[in-house]
Amino acid sequence: MHTGDKAFQCEICDKWFSRQENLKIHLRIHTGEKPFKCDICYELFRQSGGLKRHMRIHTGEKPFKCDLCDELFSESGTLKRHVRIHTGEQSFKCDICDKRFNHSGTLKRHVRIHTGEKPFKCDICDERFSDSGNLKRHMWMHTGEKPFKCDICDKRFSDSGSLKRHMRIHTGEKPFKCDLCDERFSDSGNLKRHMRMHTGEKPFKCDLCDERFSDSGTLKTHIRIHTGEKPFKCEVCDKRFTRNDSLNIHTRIHTGEQPYKCEVCDKMFSQSGSLKSHIRIHIGEKPLKC
Repeated sequence: MHTGDKAFQCEICDKWFSRQENLKIHLRIHTGEKPFKCDICYELFRQSGGLKRHMRIHTGEKPFKCDLCDELFSESGTLKRHVRIHTGEQSFKCDICDKRFNHSGTLKRHVRIHTGEKPFKCDICDERFSDSGNLKRHMWMHTGEKPFKCDICDKRFSDSGSLKRHMRIHTGEKPFKCDLCDERFSDSGNLKRHMRMHTGEKPFKCDLCDERFSDSGTLKTHIRIHTGEKPFKCEVCDKRFTRNDSLNIHTRIHTGEQPYKCEVCDKMFSQSGSLKSHIRIHIGEKPLKC
């Protein structure tokens, strides 16, 4: 309508629209209907535009170019946000902690840290998420879908970010540097966790025993001490473990693998701890006192 009137109302949330077609698209938020399907990875979308943008992931098409650094982007919105890196513009401010952001969506997601809001729920296991992207990646855990493939080693990933991080294994790229010790990392998350080694920060607390941890993965593993959960099973003898690395060490019993070698006498060991204990024979170290 040219008058700006909004004559079409959503009966579920009372939001108004100027065109019936816009109301029809909006209703898919409530119904969950996603009529547009990607023929390559079968991901579903509510709007044709969403499918069109998604297809650029597979085709590699990046029609939007930054005039300042010539970097290319698949979406105009991503380019717009990128330009703010050059301009330093951060016009969106959190009213709770005054932290500023260069995008309204980033601010909206940030505020959920303070409110604890997790509006996105997995229909399979009921786990909730503060971000739709996290839910989307989580769903692939249930479906086993991995639409992103490494062209070098053919390993597949459930999201483009994981593929991008994986590629650094092949390229050796480590773009994230610690300002305190100059150690470099291929992933920003690894740098963030590393920084806590310097700061001593342990933001993750166990609700059962109040022990604190520097990263969520260690907390998740610790929780299994209380629950007794052992998700990692040996395929040879069915013995179960709380940690994947414990399973890997155990598996060497069956395979006979001994990756740790004594540099003095060339004796081989299946565990680093066994090698460490063995080394004391050569150096005469006796750390255990009666």
